[in-house]
Amino acid sequence: MFWPMFAIAVGFLGLLVLGVFAVKVFVEAERLGRQVTDSARRISRAAEDLEHAATSTARSAESL
Repeated sequence: MFWPMFAIAVGFLGLLVLGVFAVKVFVEAERLGRQVTDSARRISRAAEDLEHAATSTARSAESL
């Protein structure tokens, strides 16, 4: 009777460890998603700034 109970306890602990790792992976994936979103916003803002700078440079070059 000892071995079946031991096997059940070990199985339960294994599932518990897998659950903890699943939660950690979920939290890190959310954090990575936020970082990707923030990076995309920064890239978009930099592209807009570059476009405005190119436009004003082109206007300045036309006036010369």
